[in-house]
Amino acid sequence: MVFALVGLVVLALLGAVHRYLWRRFVGDTTAPGSPLRRAGTVAAFVLPLLSVGAMTSGRVGAPFWLQQVLAWPGFLWLACLLYLTLALLVGEVVRPVLLRVLAGRDRKAATAESGAPSATPSGASSAPPSGTLVEVPEETRPRTEELVPSRSAGTSDAAVRTATEPQAEPETEATTGPEAEPSTGPDTEPAPNPAEAPPALAPNPSRRLFVSRVVGGAAAAAGLATVGYGTYGVLRGPSVRRITVPLARLPRAAHGFRIAVVSDIHIGPILGRAHTRRIVDTINRTSPDLVAVVGDLVDGSVADLGSAAEPLAALRARHGSFFVTGNHEYFSGAEQWVDHVRELGLHPLENARVEIEGFDLAGVNDVAGETEGQGPDFVKALGDRDRGRAAVLLAHQPVVIHDAVEHGVDLQLSGHTHGGQLWPGNLLAELANPTVAGLERYGDTQLFVSRGAGAWGPPVRVGAPSDITVVELASRQA
Repeated sequence: MVFALVGLVVLALLGAVHRYLWRRFVGDTTAPGSPLRRAGTVAAFVLPLLSVGAMTSGRVGAPFWLQQVLAWPGFLWLACLLYLTLALLVGEVVRPVLLRVLAGRDRKAATAESGAPSATPSGASSAPPSGTLVEVPEETRPRTEELVPSRSAGTSDAAVRTATEPQAEPETEATTGPEAEPSTGPDTEPAPNPAEAPPALAPNPSRRLFVSRVVGGAAAAAGLATVGYGTYGVLRGPSVRRITVPLARLPRAAHGFRIAVVSDIHIGPILGRAHTRRIVDTINRTSPDLVAVVGDLVDGSVADLGSAAEPLAALRARHGSFFVTGNHEYFSGAEQWVDHVRELGLHPLENARVEIEGFDLAGVNDVAGETEGQGPDFVKALGDRDRGRAAVLLAHQPVVIHDAVEHGVDLQLSGHTHGGQLWPGNLLAELANPTVAGLERYGDTQLFVSRGAGAWGPPVRVGAPSDITVVELASRQA
């Protein structure tokens, strides 16, 4: 019942987000009935169906070829959905600012056009010549026809002489305003000035449509570019990090011992054999003393992915390669995968321990195995060991750190978090894990969490690049 309710909430949320994206990218920017609107509407229905198919096809036992067909577009769209939504939310802040700026600019332009002063002819003097009446600004004087009636209306000789006194400039060059027009009587309306007529506007899109297209285009460019760069980072393969971890009980003979830590490879419908080969080659170039594969190797069955994991047989390390299960192994047939990696030359540590040169190496099953009666057993793995020796524990999930502290572990090597994989996923990962990535200390135990070498779901990483980490152990006696 709880899972059904959660599923309904997730579906409702996905529907609401897709509706929002359709409105901003399609409804606000295209004309009703246009080909672009029809295409955008179809995509708004097809893309979420592909995503649901990508997430469920493996769980329902769909053919592997169908899982591959659905995985690329379905999972990539989930990453696009996240970053397009984030970009649009930023655009919601920018949108009203743009509208206000454009509205203010239009008001200023309209004011400048309606209040432009009359032009002065070239070469005309700004001061009136001697003997000429000074013109009063139009807005502060009565209209000409109200003060000077025509000759036929009985105008006095003095008024006629005043109106007909010789001017320094020709009458046609004195002014260009309405007062220069000839009057035919007191009821005559002045002729309209063509300069005062409103300018003809080009048939441009409305201001709101323009802003919607600018914001939508910028959001699409930012979101898709982010996903593209994050996809390139995953397909390029993990980089190599190096850290030094001092251990109080490590003997001088083991000083400088190097462990190549790789987690969350996630071989699956998207990341296949070529991905495994890139990781193996990267590890071998570091020439480690030991390789630790700390869970989430696969997303699928041995029947579908066994051949994609075969490059692991080429791992080279002086003390061998070791493997512990992650939660995804228990979704994919953990028992079969343990047998398969053993055939490839890796040593599974199922709640077990081995003695390495100068320290104990232990490994526990993932906590997801508890549903199958194969959960972690710290007593079996660490209970009877010599506490005078340093201990390094392989455990997929960081949450078992407190058990490691209780059993006197010096260093725990984990993965699982992907470092958040897709920002701001790191904020959610921090809520569920004591450490999301890197090295931290809990009492006398140090915990190192790898960001992983692959990706789950979308083959995209943003803000959490994939890595393989070479952990160099240091003795305080050296």
